[in-house]
Amino acid sequence: MISPIDFIHDLLNPDLAFLSKALIIALCSSVVCGVIGTYVVLRGMAFIGDAVAHAVFPGLAVAFVIQGNLVLGGAIAGVLTAVLIALLSQNRRLKEDGVIGVFFVGAFALGIVIISFSPGYAGSLQQFLFGTIVGIPDEDLVTVIVTGIILLLVLFVLHKELVAATLDREMARASGLPVMALDLVLYVAVAVAVVISVQTIGNVLVLALLVTPAAAARLLTDSLGRMMVIAPVIGGCSALVGLYLSWSLDLPTGGTIVLVATAAFVLAWVLAPRHGAIARWRAGRIQPEDEALLGAATAATAETRTETLNAPRTPATTSN
Repeated sequence: MISPIDFIHDLLNPDLAFLSKALIIALCSSVVCGVIGTYVVLRGMAFIGDAVAHAVFPGLAVAFVIQGNLVLGGAIAGVLTAVLIALLSQNRRLKEDGVIGVFFVGAFALGIVIISFSPGYAGSLQQFLFGTIVGIPDEDLVTVIVTGIILLLVLFVLHKELVAATLDREMARASGLPVMALDLVLYVAVAVAVVISVQTIGNVLVLALLVTPAAAARLLTDSLGRMMVIAPVIGGCSALVGLYLSWSLDLPTGGTIVLVATAAFVLAWVLAPRHGAIARWRAGRIQPEDEALLGAATAATAETRTETLNAPRTPATTSN
């Protein structure tokens, strides 16, 4: 296993330029997915994120077969699927999870069929499913950075509306907010976040980058603003540590990054100051004792006051 200093030297080595590009994309993906994942976790739409993650696969496959831009191909497929899910979910006879399930398997199956027309089918499929740190073109690097910045700006502008639609859809609809349009924005944001992450993390594991850091942040704070800061930090640290371990121990990059993020979630679940397992266990043990002590103190105080009131009074002497 190489030391962190050697890893930094490798990052700065021009002959290993693909390593620094992989780190930049992983960090950018982690920040974007951490912010969007906050909405995903609060709304309980992890299944939607998984469906969109698989829905981008046909676009990636088409772009790969025709030697086009993977980010553009995946974005088009993801956006189309997100729009279709949002539109079909408005039909009250079809529940949202049913519509998502249809597109989940259908889009993924279509991607497998499309990519089978490409030479080297097995290797290409593995690259899409599990990610890779080599072969990331410079134009994709620029596309990921620019797309991530634009996406974060859109979310910043629509933050209040998205939060309102996320926490209470009926209240948001009653307040006159365009809930369906906000759903489309959120679905498209998830699709774009998936696309810019899939090259490093892989199509199968990209959902973890959306959900796991945000879920860990949810355990660590009750504030939405702090959650949107903590989630990208956890995701970025997971990307950095995961890439370091992957490069040092010759492990799959996407799987290692996800395992590090999962470890961070487990630590938050155990050690979170208010909502962690230890804090809840201590609260469960201390609270009854505190109540008993408080009850005993209250009873003693009441008894003392009763004795004081019932005590014989000494008659006052008057001097002539």
